[in-house]
Amino acid sequence: MEVSDLRVALFSGNYNYVRDGANQALNRLSGYLLRNGAKVRIYSPKSKTPAFPSTGKVVGVPAFPFPGRGEYRVPLGIPPKVQRDLREFGANIFHISSPEFLGHRAVTLARKWDVPIVASVHTRFETYFRYYNMAWLEPVVEAIIRRLYRRCDAIFAPSESMA
Repeated sequence: MEVSDLRVALFSGNYNYVRDGANQALNRLSGYLLRNGAKVRIYSPKSKTPAFPSTGKVVGVPAFPFPGRGEYRVPLGIPPKVQRDLREFGANIFHISSPEFLGHRAVTLARKWDVPIVASVHTRFETYFRYYNMAWLEPVVEAIIRRLYRRCDAIFAPSESMA
């Protein structure tokens, strides 16, 4: 397959809400793919005041503010309207960038539609519960994340330390 044949549906919980390393890496990835002839569409909560300009078209998904960290959003899934957009876009590969609800729904949808699914790992989400004094949840969260990533066709890490 040529790069120009790629139609990448990128699923991100917070594509441009916060200027952090993961979001900037995804923005650079989108730019790289677009410059090389691929088509890219980002499925993420949309911000009226993005932290940085988006590279690629962002299709909004429903979300609510993360409790205690309102600058982040918790996406709720992939509603029928967004599924129609995915079909019309003709995505031939799904890419999830975080193991939240949207990522889980994207993997399930990719499996249902028989579309290859890849993931990139940018953050150790399972460790967040330590910060909230709920470290006892870490093994449960690790199991959920492990199950998610095992359902993907490939997993990518942006650095050796993350791998």
